[in-house]
Amino acid sequence: MGCTNCGVGTPNGCKNNGTCSSGGCNKLEVYDWLANVSLPSGQAPYDIVEVRFKNSRKEFYRNTKGTALQAGDVLVVEGSPGLDVGVVSVVGELARIQVKKKAPGFKPMEAKKIKRIAEQEDIDKWIRARSLEKEVMYKSRTLAVNLGLQMKISDVEYQADLTKATFYYTAEGRVDFRQLIRDMADEFKIRIEMRQIGSRQEASRLGGIGSCGRELCCSTWLTDFRSVSTSAARYQQLSLNPQKLAGQCGKLKCCLNYELDMYLDAMKAFPKGDLKLRTEKGTAIHIKTDVFKQEMSYAYEGDFASGLIPMKPERVREVIRMNKEGKKPADLKDFMEIIEVDEPDYTNVVGQDSLNRFEHAFKKKKKKRPARKAGNNQNKGNRPGQPKNNRDGQPKKGNPNAKPKGKGPNPNNKGKAPQKANSPKPTPNNKGGQPKKANQNAKPNPNSNPEGSAKPKQNNRRRRPNKPKPSNNNEKAD
Repeated sequence: MGCTNCGVGTPNGCKNNGTCSSGGCNKLEVYDWLANVSLPSGQAPYDIVEVRFKNSRKEFYRNTKGTALQAGDVLVVEGSPGLDVGVVSVVGELARIQVKKKAPGFKPMEAKKIKRIAEQEDIDKWIRARSLEKEVMYKSRTLAVNLGLQMKISDVEYQADLTKATFYYTAEGRVDFRQLIRDMADEFKIRIEMRQIGSRQEASRLGGIGSCGRELCCSTWLTDFRSVSTSAARYQQLSLNPQKLAGQCGKLKCCLNYELDMYLDAMKAFPKGDLKLRTEKGTAIHIKTDVFKQEMSYAYEGDFASGLIPMKPERVREVIRMNKEGKKPADLKDFMEIIEVDEPDYTNVVGQDSLNRFEHAFKKKKKKRPARKAGNNQNKGNRPGQPKNNRDGQPKKGNPNAKPKGKGPNPNNKGKAPQKANSPKPTPNNKGGQPKKANQNAKPNPNSNPEGSAKPKQNNRRRRPNKPKPSNNNEKAD
């Protein structure tokens, strides 16, 4: 395999060494299943070759010089104008089949010619042209936004000789880009060509991964884009959700048409769903059809809460025939087929088959509070003034080597007179430091404590009334 993103046969993107689902790291890869089939004697090989360019662009060229070519050869071909470089994708009789399929009105004598096999100088110039495309695309988008054009430039392809660049864009309507072409020609100094493509062609050129996890069909093998309608989803009993039915291009998925014919053939075995079934209990309408289970589900009008009633197509036809004869069955549940499900013979010992085995596995566990130490509980019971107990419950013994904490003589105050005890200082009303005499004419203070002891502080906190203890019914009344 060879492309500009690959090294020596190893793709830098997928790392699958050319063994991805499309057969390689290129878009619309073709497997030549006629390569090992030899031509009849005397028949010349087909001189038309399919050449692949950037992304999904392919064209047919004529090998006028009769050069022996194989898939993967890099060629220098005629451009419009100038020269271009491409890679051979199909040769031989398989190319004849591709011409009949893709270009029925192709004229071999008017086809462009192959110049030569590319040399190293041509390949280096080709790689340099590819490296300029990303920056040019960003600048062209900026120019389009400045002009206020309602268009989206999705891809840029340089010609290998750096003389022309093709800009691919998508737009909802017609766009007047004449001024844009002038600005881009002045900016990039090359010849500009604009091509409008659809949203599906854009997805085909850019590629991507679909909701199924595989590469897009339009970028790997799908070449013709057929119209897809919502009726294809209705026949397949799919929910009409645009987010699920739309592909990367924003249109309905092309894969909705893949199994449509099979569903249409299978629906022929079912009666029409627009017929109502009349019973003595009420009128039942059709809700859905399960092609794989061969069942049609009905529900009574105004009583959808009772659930759906699945019935086989043969039983539905029987009820329809009874209604045509003017008869009404008692209930549709009499026509149901109860299927007994056989229980497995083994016993689930480990519990790995349970669907709810992980429900309580990831719940947050509450953190347990640390237990209180026994010593702290014992110390709480000590009364003030009592020595604290040890862990064993015994009172602590004093340390005989410990120094007393009382105030003693300071060894640093040697030679100084000892300080006197604090005595009351004289005040202007109390000269000489004598204590005050009580005033006999003063009125007694009702808030004063006559005993001279400290008055206890009042506790303003309201106490809750004690709840009455539940009476024992077994106790006898006095």
